[in-house]
Amino acid sequence: MKIDRLLAITMLLLNRRRISAKELSERFEVSLRTVYRDVEAINQAGIPIVSFAGLTGGYEIMDQYRLERQFLSLEELQSIIVGLKGIRSTVGDQEIGNLLDKVGALVAKSEQNTAARLDDQLIIDMNPWRRGSEDKEKLNMLRSAIKESRQISFQYISSQSEQSIRTAEPMSIVAKGFGWYLYGYCLLRQDFRIFRLNRMKEIEVLPETFERRAEAKEPFQHGWGKRDPSTLINLVLHAQQSIQAQIEDYFQPQQITYQTDGSMIITAKQPDEPWLHSLLLGYGPSVLVLEPAHLAAAIKEKAEKIVQLYS
Repeated sequence: MKIDRLLAITMLLLNRRRISAKELSERFEVSLRTVYRDVEAINQAGIPIVSFAGLTGGYEIMDQYRLERQFLSLEELQSIIVGLKGIRSTVGDQEIGNLLDKVGALVAKSEQNTAARLDDQLIIDMNPWRRGSEDKEKLNMLRSAIKESRQISFQYISSQSEQSIRTAEPMSIVAKGFGWYLYGYCLLRQDFRIFRLNRMKEIEVLPETFERRAEAKEPFQHGWGKRDPSTLINLVLHAQQSIQAQIEDYFQPQQITYQTDGSMIITAKQPDEPWLHSLLLGYGPSVLVLEPAHLAAAIKEKAEKIVQLYS
């Protein structure tokens, strides 16, 4: 529908500095003539679009223009509110509280009863199960350092339990999986690093400031979660039905084959790292490592040491 295309073009222009008629034509699969007519229709609706000629030309919305409430449905406003409440539950920021008040004020009085019902349908709580107040203090400290472009120092313990003192230029705070992380440039390693928040101790915001490095990437562009396939092992497990929930919490459906007796065969590629050993030991006698043999031997050796510890 034309109205949907006009709204989509408006949203694109609000989120992009400049976009060419050719790109709009290709994106919406319409002719250039249709793009020209659409832009004129948007202008006539009171949204000020400026056109620029030349190789770098295109369309822009005037800098001072802002999106009014009537372009957002009640459900869209409620989605914004739910997201903001989830963030506030973690950082407890007064600015976010003020923003929630402003967004909430956009809901018409006649819609408030409906909004209250929608509010109960989706709740986001990003607080960790433990260390809620401690993590909140760390997050606020790191957000302040990022905002002011100030270096930080902290004690850090790696996944191999190696302790070190780090100085870093903080770039971003990321919530991923079950934890919070800091992405920044580590002056000790002279490279970008991702630090798990609960492993950071005695954080101090330093007086030294920094300029964001030109080569800085987003954490996910940094290769988060990407592993060299040559470092992965072919893991095969036999799991009892009694821990089906735990198995399905971690492994993907296509990695699980259900047996007639209710047990499961799990086939997956995994990094052969200490945390994998801890994961498998955590399943207790309900999981047997079938492959690879060296991993089964390692789990057996650790289990025997546990027995010796309690004997």
